[in-house]
Amino acid sequence: MSTQKTARQRADTVEENAVRIDTEKAEQIVDALNRDLASTYVLYHQVRKHHWNVEGAESGDLHDFLDDAAGTLEDHADAIAERAQALGGVPVAGPAAQEEHAYVEFEGEDVYAIRDSLEADLEAYGDVIENVREHVGLATDLGDYATAELLREVLEDLEDDAHDIDHYLENDTLVQE
Repeated sequence: MSTQKTARQRADTVEENAVRIDTEKAEQIVDALNRDLASTYVLYHQVRKHHWNVEGAESGDLHDFLDDAAGTLEDHADAIAERAQALGGVPVAGPAAQEEHAYVEFEGEDVYAIRDSLEADLEAYGDVIENVREHVGLATDLGDYATAELLREVLEDLEDDAHDIDHYLENDTLVQE
């Protein structure tokens, strides 16, 4: 528990912002961004876990790919959090709040075969992609074109990494047991 005496801003609140997005609209956008942020971090931790545990014939390539993918997710999480803050919101930061806000679930601590791990990653990427795509539309509809543009950039990278994972899962790669 924090030893701080007074919170400057409570979590799950949105204040007026310098970018002049109406507070009611900003609340909707910040809520969506916080769900994207939380889900991106859940996916980040899962991809990072797979990066640490990858084994097998293609482990070198996969190790490098997963490291890059995790780095991209971390960069996007940071950008999403900063945008939520710029809109007057409080980005979800702690593991419990991230778990509560996320629309994807962490697979747990167990280690699985890399093919199974990548299939789980691809499924989670798909869920994040669908929601981010929806949030691009929400931001656009509410007149927040900067957030829409940020999310388009995030979406493009998510789709690229999902496409790469899909290629790793082709039948002519990754030895099947």
